Amino acid sequence: MTQLKTIATLCLLMIIGELSAQAVYEDERYVPETDPLVLKKLDEWQDLKFGLLMHWGPYSQWGIVESWSICPEEYGWCERKKGDNPDNYFAYKKEYEGLQTTFNPVKFNPEKWANAAKNAGMKYVVFTTKHHDGFSMFDSKYTDYKVTDSKTPFSTHPKANITKEIFNAFRGEGLWAGAYFSKPDWHHPSYWDPYYPPRDRNVNYEPEANPEKWNQFIDFTHNQILELLTDYGKVDILWLDGGWVAKTPKSQINSWYDQQLVNNDNGYLKHRIVNQDIRMDELVEKAREKQPGLIVVDRAVHGKNQNYLTPENRVPEKALPYPWESCIIAGGGWSYAFNAKYMTTNKAVHTLVDIVAKGGNLLLNIAPSPEGEWDQGAYDLLQGIGNWMDVNNEAIYGTEAIAPYKFEKVCLTSKPDGSLYLIYLMDENEEVLPDTVVFKDLPMEKIRKATILGANGRVKWQKNGDNTVFTIPSSAKTSLKGTVAFTIKLK
Repeated sequence: MTQLKTIATLCLLMIIGELSAQAVYEDERYVPETDPLVLKKLDEWQDLKFGLLMHWGPYSQWGIVESWSICPEEYGWCERKKGDNPDNYFAYKKEYEGLQTTFNPVKFNPEKWANAAKNAGMKYVVFTTKHHDGFSMFDSKYTDYKVTDSKTPFSTHPKANITKEIFNAFRGEGLWAGAYFSKPDWHHPSYWDPYYPPRDRNVNYEPEANPEKWNQFIDFTHNQILELLTDYGKVDILWLDGGWVAKTPKSQINSWYDQQLVNNDNGYLKHRIVNQDIRMDELVEKAREKQPGLIVVDRAVHGKNQNYLTPENRVPEKALPYPWESCIIAGGGWSYAFNAKYMTTNKAVHTLVDIVAKGGNLLLNIAPSPEGEWDQGAYDLLQGIGNWMDVNNEAIYGTEAIAPYKFEKVCLTSKPDGSLYLIYLMDENEEVLPDTVVFKDLPMEKIRKATILGANGRVKWQKNGDNTVFTIPSSAKTSLKGTVAFTIKLK
């Protein structure tokens, strides 16, 4: 996954977005799409509001951060904490890649996942078809480092082509299918040439001085992506990670180095910026020939191929003026973590409401186990969200952001027909609905009717200066006792 650091040098930082734990998207530039089919698709996607992200691969057997331990960089997420050879990089990488020979998730049941996601109110899935380590969770013709290769025990299973099974199962429940795909590939010899040791996350040779080798990697990448868009049914979203693999002008590279050396006592840089032109415009054109209207998310690369932006593991401070989606960890990490603690239903619902009130979508990450299961905590969380959505989904799906978005503990959403929804966020220990709900500067001149979703009884209101005060009926306090949030609908 990638994260952004500051808005001071936007273009550069969108390429090197992994450097910081705090992404700042609020003031980024956005290049609008012009393809009418994509614009229509984006509009539909913005109405979906809630999706599922899944990171899964052989690394789940160790319960480690996906891929990153084979990247020779000095960041916490690159630490080698498993295996027999953590102090010997080359022995460790061989052992890590050997996880292919023991990956056998025989309890894999994507239909169960799809049903739980649907019941939670999720409308689309984004699955890691390939992460940075290069292991393909699909039956690619272009590599043997894949789940269907004979070296992988699971290859003999009738559901060995995991990506196809997941896409079919989720489409069967009415969800959109999205393919996460890593542009860098730390296994492929045309990205990390075995003649050289890897230096960091980047290609380990000079692409411009070795055009034949670099073009081999471009062809490989294009072929794998087009394979996913040809042989796996309808794909709605192509979610590309690894924003450092991008065309980067020399002036931007030089400027970045100059800035990194400011207040740098020893001149040491943790990783480089390398021009890695993967011919994205050409790829997107070919991709949309296969899948017309395809939404493309070239993450952390400023330009027309980033149809929506993806703040990572955080919610922006304010509403954003372009399509966006917060990807958030539900429990543990992006990849499977043993004994993971999952967020509460209260936290999950409040996060969803906060994001939707600001005009975004929530992509909630759940990581399968090495056996191919979800933790019970994940199912419990989704059931809790689903119970809330059964009552309040009208205030979520198909809504639009409207100022002032939020006042104290109350979020605001709207519908094109003029309906407003005030969603009151209950504290963890707040069992009973409050007597009144106050909202300042309500963007509605006249209220004709106020009701509470999922409850009977009349909601009275009165103006008090800039505030509108709503009185909650006792019947609602009884029927909605224990809810994590409740909604006042205004007409």
